[in-house]
Amino acid sequence: MMTFQKISAVIVEDETAAREVLRVYISKYCPQVTIIGEAQNIKEAVPLLHELQPQLVFLDVEMPFGNAFDVLEACRDLQFETIFVTAFSEYSLKALNQSAAYYLLKPISIEELILAVNKVQHQIQNQEILNRNKIILDNFREPKPEKQQVILPTLEGFEVVKMEDIVRLRGNGNFTDLYLTNGHKKMVCRFLKHFSEILPLPFLRVHKSHIINLHFVKSYNKGGFLTLHDGAEIEVSPTYKDEFLKHFR
Repeated sequence: MMTFQKISAVIVEDETAAREVLRVYISKYCPQVTIIGEAQNIKEAVPLLHELQPQLVFLDVEMPFGNAFDVLEACRDLQFETIFVTAFSEYSLKALNQSAAYYLLKPISIEELILAVNKVQHQIQNQEILNRNKIILDNFREPKPEKQQVILPTLEGFEVVKMEDIVRLRGNGNFTDLYLTNGHKKMVCRFLKHFSEILPLPFLRVHKSHIINLHFVKSYNKGGFLTLHDGAEIEVSPTYKDEFLKHFR
């Protein structure tokens, strides 16, 4: 019989019905999680989290009196894993994806809940030291996208890099190769499509296999090839050509 390491958790959610659904789903489908407290807004959440010090917080992104990022800011001194719960918002999803955060879209899918909890359980059991909450907060507070950080899942674990240090990305089957300003290459366990969805300008897809950082473009020739400062020559496919040239007019 499989044994679970029990995970203490708090639910922070302003809607009573949503809190109830989450509580029921967790008790039924995530036996490794014990709910030790609930809060319905930031005013209740911050003192409760300091008092109970849970290992995991299910955190609604939008609430009265403040949002999830305000909760994280007020709990910088605490260490806990976070599973964000959010209605679809392109802005918040992009921020969460860049930080490799765990999140659930409302209405909550049982399969997604189980998956997120299993990932958190893995983090806790392996005592991984990545402070996602800090990176999420730093990204949220940083107005310049290129100064924000992105978490890269690799075969060995993870890497945290600033977006401004990424020169280009190349699709490599189920993986993506990232080329950095220091000359290093990282193989990341994500499809290239994942990065085309989460990386903001100055990142631009110029080919089905290539995303580039526009800041590192050195030249372009009418034969449909661009050259980057690292010497890489990359084809600009007709599908992406107009969008690429638009940024240099």
